[in-house]
Amino acid sequence: MKISKEKLNDMYMKMEHTRKFEEKVAYFFSMGMVHGTTHLSVGEEASGVGATGALEPEDIIAATHRGHGQIIGKGIDLGRMMAELLGKETGYCKGKGGSMHIADLSVGNLGANGVVGGGIPLSVGAGLSTKMQGIDRVVLGFFGDGATNTGAFHEAVNLASVWDLPVIFFCENNLYGMSVHVSKSMNIKDISLRAKSYGIKGVSIDGNDVIQVYETVKKGRDYVKKNGPMLIVSNTYRILGHSKSDANKYRTKDEIEKWKKKCPIKRFRNYLTENNIFTEKELAAMEQQAIEDIGKAVEFAEQSPYPSIDTIMEDVYA
Repeated sequence: MKISKEKLNDMYMKMEHTRKFEEKVAYFFSMGMVHGTTHLSVGEEASGVGATGALEPEDIIAATHRGHGQIIGKGIDLGRMMAELLGKETGYCKGKGGSMHIADLSVGNLGANGVVGGGIPLSVGAGLSTKMQGIDRVVLGFFGDGATNTGAFHEAVNLASVWDLPVIFFCENNLYGMSVHVSKSMNIKDISLRAKSYGIKGVSIDGNDVIQVYETVKKGRDYVKKNGPMLIVSNTYRILGHSKSDANKYRTKDEIEKWKKKCPIKRFRNYLTENNIFTEKELAAMEQQAIEDIGKAVEFAEQSPYPSIDTIMEDVYA
Protein backbone atom coordinates (compact mmCIF):
# COMPACT_ATOMS: atom_id res chain seq x y z
CA MET A 1 0.00 0.00 0.00
CA LYS A 2 1.51 3.31 -1.11
CA ILE A 3 1.19 6.09 1.45
CA SER A 4 1.59 9.66 0.22
CA LYS A 5 4.39 11.84 1.52
CA GLU A 6 1.76 14.30 2.72
CA LYS A 7 0.08 11.61 4.83
CA LEU A 8 3.42 10.45 6.26
CA ASN A 9 4.23 14.07 7.12
CA ASP A 10 0.85 14.49 8.80
CA MET A 11 1.21 11.35 10.90
CA TYR A 12 4.75 12.16 11.97
CA MET A 13 3.72 15.66 13.05
CA LYS A 14 0.75 14.35 15.00
CA MET A 15 2.92 11.77 16.77
CA GLU A 16 5.32 14.54 17.73
CA HIS A 17 2.43 16.77 18.79
CA THR A 18 1.13 13.98 21.02
CA ARG A 19 4.50 13.36 22.67
CA LYS A 20 5.28 17.06 23.22
CA PHE A 21 1.74 17.77 24.42
CA GLU A 22 1.88 15.02 27.01
CA GLU A 23 5.35 15.92 28.21
CA LYS A 24 4.07 19.44 28.84
CA VAL A 25 0.95 18.12 30.59
CA ALA A 26 3.11 15.91 32.83
CA TYR A 27 5.08 18.99 33.84
CA PHE A 28 1.95 21.03 34.50
CA PHE A 29 0.51 18.21 36.61
CA SER A 30 3.68 18.10 38.72
CA MET A 31 3.29 21.84 39.29
CA GLY A 32 -0.33 21.48 40.44
CA MET A 33 -1.71 23.24 37.37
CA VAL A 34 -3.77 20.28 36.09
CA HIS A 35 -6.47 19.15 38.50
CA GLY A 36 -8.16 15.79 38.77
CA THR A 37 -6.09 13.15 37.01
CA THR A 38 -4.63 12.50 33.60
CA HIS A 39 -3.60 9.36 31.75
CA LEU A 40 -0.68 9.75 29.36
CA SER A 41 -0.02 7.66 26.26
CA VAL A 42 3.75 8.13 25.91
CA GLY A 43 4.92 5.12 23.94
CA GLU A 44 1.56 4.53 22.25
CA GLU A 45 1.67 7.36 19.69
CA ALA A 46 1.77 5.08 16.63
CA SER A 47 -1.39 3.30 17.70
CA GLY A 48 -3.71 6.30 18.10
CA VAL A 49 -2.29 8.41 15.26
CA GLY A 50 -1.93 5.50 12.83
CA ALA A 51 -5.51 4.37 13.38
CA THR A 52 -7.11 7.79 13.04
CA GLY A 53 -4.82 8.64 10.12
CA ALA A 54 -6.46 5.87 8.12
CA LEU A 55 -9.96 7.27 8.62
CA GLU A 56 -11.86 9.78 6.52
CA PRO A 57 -13.09 13.15 7.89
CA GLU A 58 -16.69 11.88 8.06
CA ASP A 59 -15.76 8.86 10.19
CA ILE A 60 -16.38 8.85 13.94
CA ILE A 61 -14.23 7.76 16.86
CA ALA A 62 -14.91 7.10 20.52
CA ALA A 63 -11.74 7.78 22.50
CA THR A 64 -10.53 6.47 25.86
CA HIS A 65 -9.32 8.03 29.10
CA ARG A 66 -5.82 7.64 27.58
CA GLY A 67 -6.92 9.37 24.43
CA HIS A 68 -4.77 12.44 23.77
CA GLY A 69 -3.04 10.79 20.80
CA GLN A 70 -6.32 9.46 19.46
CA ILE A 71 -8.03 12.84 19.39
CA ILE A 72 -4.94 14.69 18.18
CA GLY A 73 -4.84 12.17 15.36
CA LYS A 74 -8.48 13.00 14.50
CA GLY A 75 -7.60 16.66 14.12
CA ILE A 76 -8.49 18.35 17.39
CA ASP A 77 -7.34 21.92 18.15
CA LEU A 78 -4.28 21.81 20.41
CA GLY A 79 -5.01 25.16 22.04
CA ARG A 80 -8.55 24.29 23.06
CA MET A 81 -7.42 20.90 24.35
CA MET A 82 -4.68 22.46 26.47
CA ALA A 83 -7.16 25.03 27.73
CA GLU A 84 -9.50 22.23 28.80
CA LEU A 85 -6.78 20.53 30.85
CA LEU A 86 -5.94 23.83 32.54
CA GLY A 87 -9.60 24.43 33.40
CA LYS A 88 -10.15 27.42 31.11
CA GLU A 89 -13.48 28.40 29.57
CA THR A 90 -12.01 28.26 26.05
CA GLY A 91 -11.52 24.52 26.47
CA TYR A 92 -13.66 21.99 24.63
CA CYS A 93 -15.83 21.42 27.71
CA LYS A 94 -15.48 24.99 29.01
CA GLY A 95 -12.79 23.80 31.42
CA LYS A 96 -15.20 21.51 33.26
CA GLY A 97 -14.37 18.13 31.71
CA GLY A 98 -10.63 17.84 32.01
CA SER A 99 -8.31 15.29 30.45
CA MET A 100 -10.72 12.34 30.24
CA HIS A 101 -13.79 13.98 28.70
CA ILE A 102 -12.73 15.89 25.61
CA ALA A 103 -15.20 15.79 22.71
CA ASP A 104 -15.34 17.55 19.35
CA LEU A 105 -18.13 16.46 17.04
CA SER A 106 -16.89 18.80 14.31
CA VAL A 107 -13.99 16.41 13.64
CA GLY A 108 -15.91 13.23 14.41
CA ASN A 109 -14.77 12.76 18.01
CA LEU A 110 -17.67 11.48 20.11
CA GLY A 111 -15.59 12.05 23.19
CA ALA A 112 -13.35 10.30 25.63
CA ASN A 113 -14.69 8.25 28.51
CA GLY A 114 -13.55 7.82 32.10
CA VAL A 115 -15.31 4.46 32.39
CA VAL A 116 -13.27 1.43 31.32
CA GLY A 117 -14.91 0.17 28.14
CA GLY A 118 -17.53 2.91 28.34
CA GLY A 119 -16.99 4.01 24.76
CA ILE A 120 -17.60 0.55 23.28
CA PRO A 121 -21.43 0.61 23.50
CA LEU A 122 -21.37 4.22 22.28
CA SER A 123 -19.47 3.06 19.20
CA VAL A 124 -22.13 0.45 18.52
CA GLY A 125 -24.86 3.07 18.96
CA ALA A 126 -23.10 5.33 16.47
CA GLY A 127 -22.68 2.37 14.13
CA LEU A 128 -26.39 1.55 14.36
CA SER A 129 -27.29 5.18 13.67
CA THR A 130 -24.92 5.16 10.70
CA LYS A 131 -26.54 2.06 9.20
CA MET A 132 -30.13 3.14 9.84
CA GLN A 133 -29.54 6.52 8.21
CA GLY A 134 -27.54 5.09 5.33
CA ILE A 135 -24.56 7.37 6.04
CA ASP A 136 -21.31 6.55 4.23
CA ARG A 137 -18.94 6.35 7.20
CA VAL A 138 -17.44 3.98 9.75
CA VAL A 139 -17.07 4.15 13.51
CA LEU A 140 -13.82 3.29 15.28
CA GLY A 141 -14.05 2.63 18.99
CA PHE A 142 -10.87 2.70 21.08
CA PHE A 143 -10.48 0.73 24.30
CA GLY A 144 -7.76 -0.99 26.30
CA ASP A 145 -6.96 -4.63 26.99
CA GLY A 146 -8.67 -4.48 30.39
CA ALA A 147 -11.94 -3.43 28.74
CA THR A 148 -12.15 -6.71 26.83
CA ASN A 149 -12.96 -8.40 30.16
CA THR A 150 -16.02 -6.24 30.77
CA GLY A 151 -19.60 -7.11 29.98
CA ALA A 152 -19.94 -3.97 27.88
CA PHE A 153 -17.35 -5.31 25.43
CA HIS A 154 -18.98 -8.69 24.96
CA GLU A 155 -22.54 -7.37 24.71
CA ALA A 156 -21.59 -4.58 22.32
CA VAL A 157 -19.48 -6.74 20.01
CA ASN A 158 -22.22 -9.36 19.93
CA LEU A 159 -24.87 -6.83 18.89
CA ALA A 160 -22.59 -5.21 16.31
CA SER A 161 -22.03 -8.66 14.80
CA VAL A 162 -25.74 -9.53 14.78
CA TRP A 163 -26.59 -6.20 13.12
CA ASP A 164 -23.60 -6.12 10.70
CA LEU A 165 -22.58 -2.65 11.80
CA PRO A 166 -19.69 -0.70 10.21
CA VAL A 167 -17.65 -0.61 13.41
CA ILE A 168 -13.94 -1.20 13.97
CA PHE A 169 -13.31 -2.30 17.53
CA PHE A 170 -9.77 -1.09 18.19
CA CYS A 171 -8.09 -2.52 21.28
CA GLU A 172 -4.89 -0.84 22.44
CA ASN A 173 -3.21 -3.65 24.34
CA ASN A 174 -0.52 -1.96 26.43
CA LEU A 175 -0.15 -5.10 28.59
CA TYR A 176 -1.53 -3.60 31.80
CA GLY A 177 -5.04 -2.88 33.07
CA MET A 178 -3.97 -0.37 35.73
CA SER A 179 -1.41 -2.55 37.58
CA VAL A 180 -2.60 -5.97 36.40
CA HIS A 181 -0.65 -7.69 33.62
CA VAL A 182 -2.77 -9.25 30.89
CA SER A 183 -1.42 -12.70 31.75
CA LYS A 184 -3.17 -12.44 35.13
CA SER A 185 -6.53 -11.28 33.79
CA MET A 186 -7.11 -13.54 30.78
CA ASN A 187 -6.06 -17.02 29.69
CA ILE A 188 -5.21 -16.18 26.06
CA LYS A 189 -2.11 -14.56 24.64
CA ASP A 190 -3.81 -13.07 21.59
CA ILE A 191 -6.83 -10.91 22.43
CA SER A 192 -7.94 -10.87 18.78
CA LEU A 193 -9.02 -14.52 19.22
CA ARG A 194 -12.08 -13.20 21.05
CA ALA A 195 -13.48 -12.05 17.72
CA LYS A 196 -14.21 -15.68 16.78
CA SER A 197 -16.77 -15.95 19.57
CA TYR A 198 -18.94 -13.43 17.75
CA GLY A 199 -18.35 -14.55 14.18
CA ILE A 200 -16.31 -11.51 13.19
CA LYS A 201 -12.81 -10.95 11.84
CA GLY A 202 -9.99 -10.37 14.33
CA VAL A 203 -6.38 -9.35 13.68
CA SER A 204 -3.41 -8.63 15.93
CA ILE A 205 -0.77 -6.09 14.91
CA ASP A 206 2.38 -4.34 16.10
CA GLY A 207 0.99 -1.18 17.63
CA ASN A 208 4.38 0.54 17.67
CA ASP A 209 4.62 0.38 13.88
CA VAL A 210 2.58 3.32 12.59
CA ILE A 211 2.73 2.05 9.01
CA GLN A 212 1.27 -1.33 9.96
CA VAL A 213 -1.42 0.32 12.09
CA TYR A 214 -2.36 2.71 9.28
CA GLU A 215 -2.51 0.01 6.61
CA THR A 216 -4.52 -2.38 8.80
CA VAL A 217 -7.14 0.23 9.68
CA LYS A 218 -7.24 1.47 6.07
CA LYS A 219 -8.09 -2.05 4.87
CA GLY A 220 -10.37 -2.53 7.88
CA ARG A 221 -12.37 0.55 6.94
CA ASP A 222 -13.25 -0.93 3.56
CA TYR A 223 -13.91 -4.31 5.14
CA VAL A 224 -16.44 -3.21 7.79
CA LYS A 225 -18.43 -1.15 5.29
CA LYS A 226 -19.06 -4.32 3.29
CA ASN A 227 -18.93 -7.09 5.89
CA GLY A 228 -19.79 -5.68 9.31
CA PRO A 229 -17.56 -5.24 12.35
CA MET A 230 -14.03 -6.42 13.04
CA LEU A 231 -11.63 -6.41 15.98
CA ILE A 232 -8.11 -4.99 15.66
CA VAL A 233 -5.73 -5.52 18.56
CA SER A 234 -2.86 -3.04 18.54
CA ASN A 235 -0.09 -4.40 20.77
CA THR A 236 1.84 -1.53 22.32
CA TYR A 237 3.13 -0.28 25.69
CA ARG A 238 2.71 2.74 27.95
CA ILE A 239 6.06 4.00 29.16
CA LEU A 240 4.61 6.01 32.05
CA GLY A 241 2.29 4.85 34.83
CA HIS A 242 -1.42 4.17 34.52
CA SER A 243 -2.16 7.69 35.76
CA LYS A 244 -0.23 10.47 37.42
CA SER A 245 -0.88 8.90 40.81
CA ASP A 246 0.70 5.58 39.77
CA ALA A 247 3.82 4.70 41.79
CA ASN A 248 4.68 2.15 39.09
CA LYS A 249 5.87 -0.53 41.52
CA TYR A 250 4.37 -3.50 39.66
CA ARG A 251 6.91 -3.60 36.81
CA THR A 252 10.68 -3.43 36.57
CA LYS A 253 12.86 -0.63 35.26
CA ASP A 254 14.44 -3.16 32.89
CA GLU A 255 11.05 -3.86 31.31
CA ILE A 256 10.36 -0.17 30.81
CA GLU A 257 13.83 0.47 29.35
CA LYS A 258 13.35 -2.45 26.96
CA TRP A 259 10.18 -0.87 25.62
CA LYS A 260 11.72 2.60 25.42
CA LYS A 261 14.07 1.15 22.81
CA LYS A 262 10.95 0.33 20.77
CA CYS A 263 9.83 3.98 20.78
CA PRO A 264 7.32 4.36 17.92
CA ILE A 265 8.50 7.87 17.07
CA LYS A 266 12.16 6.83 16.74
CA ARG A 267 11.05 3.83 14.73
CA PHE A 268 9.03 6.02 12.37
CA ARG A 269 11.95 8.44 11.99
CA ASN A 270 14.21 5.55 10.98
CA TYR A 271 11.63 4.39 8.42
CA LEU A 272 11.33 7.87 6.92
CA THR A 273 15.10 8.40 6.60
CA GLU A 274 15.95 4.86 5.46
CA ASN A 275 13.38 5.15 2.68
CA ASN A 276 14.64 8.62 1.69
CA ILE A 277 11.28 10.22 2.37
CA PHE A 278 12.62 12.88 4.76
CA THR A 279 16.12 13.80 5.86
CA GLU A 280 17.18 13.96 9.51
CA LYS A 281 17.40 17.72 9.13
CA GLU A 282 13.80 17.90 7.88
CA LEU A 283 12.58 15.67 10.70
CA ALA A 284 14.44 17.77 13.26
CA ALA A 285 12.73 20.86 11.87
CA MET A 286 9.35 19.13 12.13
CA GLU A 287 10.05 18.17 15.73
CA GLN A 288 10.97 21.78 16.49
CA GLN A 289 7.75 22.92 14.82
CA ALA A 290 5.80 20.56 17.09
CA ILE A 291 7.50 22.09 20.14
CA GLU A 292 6.55 25.57 18.93
CA ASP A 293 2.97 24.47 18.22
CA ILE A 294 2.59 23.18 21.77
CA GLY A 295 4.13 26.40 23.04
CA LYS A 296 1.41 28.36 21.21
CA ALA A 297 -1.25 26.05 22.65
CA VAL A 298 0.09 26.70 26.16
CA GLU A 299 0.14 30.46 25.54
CA PHE A 300 -3.48 30.34 24.34
CA ALA A 301 -4.54 28.32 27.38
CA GLU A 302 -2.68 30.45 29.92
CA GLN A 303 -4.13 33.68 28.49
CA SER A 304 -7.67 32.30 28.53
CA PRO A 305 -9.98 33.11 31.46
CA TYR A 306 -11.34 30.64 33.97
CA PRO A 307 -15.09 29.96 33.82
CA SER A 308 -17.17 32.54 35.65
CA ILE A 309 -18.67 31.48 38.97
CA ASP A 310 -22.02 32.43 37.43
CA THR A 311 -21.78 29.42 35.10
CA ILE A 312 -21.27 26.83 37.87
CA MET A 313 -24.76 25.35 37.39
CA GLU A 314 -24.60 25.31 33.58
CA ASP A 315 -23.92 22.03 31.76
CA VAL A 316 -24.94 20.06 34.86
CA TYR A 317 -27.33 17.17 34.27
CA ALA A 318 -29.27 15.06 36.74
